[in-house]
Amino acid sequence: MKIAVLYGGVSGEREVSLSSGKGIIEALESNGHDVIGIDFDPENLEEVIKLDVDLIFIGLHGKFGEDGRIQGLLDMIDIPYVGSDVLGSALAMDKDKAKQIFAAHNIPVAKSEAFRVGAPFNTTEITERVKQTFKPPFVVKPNREGSTLGLTIVQSLEEVSEAIEYAAESDEVILVEDYVKGRELTVPVLGAIGKEEALPVIEIIPKNYFYDYKSKYEPGGSEHIVPADISEDLTETIQAYAVKAHQSLGCETYSRVDFLLREDGVPIILEVNTLPGMTPTSLYPDSAKKIGLSYEEMIEKLVRLSIE
Repeated sequence: MKIAVLYGGVSGEREVSLSSGKGIIEALESNGHDVIGIDFDPENLEEVIKLDVDLIFIGLHGKFGEDGRIQGLLDMIDIPYVGSDVLGSALAMDKDKAKQIFAAHNIPVAKSEAFRVGAPFNTTEITERVKQTFKPPFVVKPNREGSTLGLTIVQSLEEVSEAIEYAAESDEVILVEDYVKGRELTVPVLGAIGKEEALPVIEIIPKNYFYDYKSKYEPGGSEHIVPADISEDLTETIQAYAVKAHQSLGCETYSRVDFLLREDGVPIILEVNTLPGMTPTSLYPDSAKKIGLSYEEMIEKLVRLSIE
């Protein structure tokens, strides 16, 4: 088939997307497809609108890629694409809305509250509300951002104002939530609508204090244990939560669902990634490898599921 790969983009995750795009392009070419690579720029939409292809593989991350906007454009020009549609993408990107949906489906979530920041909203007033509602340690992060960009683990109330300002650099809505101490787990989900299955659970052991940007994307930044060293019952529970989270948001084809496994054995869902990383150090390909799918086979399966 003739397939265009959108990668790069203008979000804070551009460098990651460049690496994902390179891997996707090489895999598609290895599988015999005619591939066009496009370093996506929302100010040059004509490049996408004029495409004459059978399918678009979205290798973008973050804003203008994972939030439903590019999906809306592709729907309007009637070009099929790999991954979730507008609604599923937008809901997954909005952590506050997604958590409300998870809670409604009895998937454990951390206590949290969203705050709109910036003019005409008073940052001092928001800071006081946060101090009254949450006790350190707690997390302040952008509501619609990925790769832990703009995130602060607040250890003392003196840090709140700075943490809010830092998160506000990435989004006009910030999310404040209880800090959950636990093991980092993630679960890839794959399959046609209504037939999704969870791949092996991965435990992530970051070299830094928490699973930050460097831990995610720098070689050696974290260790991936696949499958995670947890009981069979707990594995099944977490995998079931992952599939339910994927389905409850209306996601399609594939996603990756992140959890923190609390010390009391309760898995707390963090978020659903509708366009998980496809870099050499990414989690999704690691899990797929455990069920016998090479990187190239995994990419081809995503293509076939999208066409079907």
